[in-house]
Amino acid sequence: MDIRKCAVIGCGFVGASIAFSLVESGLFTELVLIDINRKKAEGEAMDLSHGVPFAQPMKIWAGDYSDTADCGLIILTAGANQQPDETRIDLVHKNVRVMKSILPELKKQNCEGILLVVSNPVDILTYVAAKLSGFPEDRVFGSGTVLDTARLKYLLGERLGVDSRSVHAFIIGEHGDSELPVWSSANISGVDLSDFFRMHGADMEQEEKRIYESVRDSAYEIIEKKGATYYAIAMAVRRIAECILRDEHSVLPVSTMLSGQYGLSDICLGVPSIVDRGGVEQVLEIPLSREENERLQESAKALREVLDQLELE
Repeated sequence: MDIRKCAVIGCGFVGASIAFSLVESGLFTELVLIDINRKKAEGEAMDLSHGVPFAQPMKIWAGDYSDTADCGLIILTAGANQQPDETRIDLVHKNVRVMKSILPELKKQNCEGILLVVSNPVDILTYVAAKLSGFPEDRVFGSGTVLDTARLKYLLGERLGVDSRSVHAFIIGEHGDSELPVWSSANISGVDLSDFFRMHGADMEQEEKRIYESVRDSAYEIIEKKGATYYAIAMAVRRIAECILRDEHSVLPVSTMLSGQYGLSDICLGVPSIVDRGGVEQVLEIPLSREENERLQESAKALREVLDQLELE
């Protein structure tokens, strides 16, 4: 396995944006693009290659599944795009079919790297990948609520006039309508969030609903305005890739298979997890209020109802 070789499967808006972000990052020395439309992958590879003189030395080419055998990281973005007025769950049956066509091909390669699922609905498709890819469960995870958490940090930073990197808060659960903010432990560099709101003459309770709904509905608004979301998720995937390549042991709310944490098992949800070169090293059970725990259970129940409709045998 070559830890500095990466494959991106799916060269649509999201896949191409991720590839661009990774080229700029300098993390990898090889990047292979795979798409059902071979010419699209070739065109993206050519376009990206022409920017290499402005970045770090890197080999970029359009390939096929055999090229994933020695990849340190495989990023799955293939699938239909979310349409206006369509939820991520509405995408499930279309994209499960796509996943079922890809995963057997990956399984044949016996890759020892990490499989990162970005396609939506990401929690459902991460579960499907964990069951059908042949990868160990700790080496299969999804982008989860990493982007949702970034949106929360950005909006809180804007509202409170503070660098968003100093905001410590999580969105957990489904990457979708049932996701929830963990307000009970949110803080600004150690200062409790409610205290920080009071310092700025604001009432946190009045702001919670507005900020949460803005985070939850961000994708819908962006899709309505420009047709798709892809820049921010590309940056989120780059951050995940950094954690893996640098063996950072960083905490990110990725979508991973739970085995008893939060009282949940055999389901993938976005929860804070330690991510390193081996994948998900550990799922962290952060303190939740009673209401937050109830909402997490409801989020899991909503996903379970969808999973129970799938035939994965």
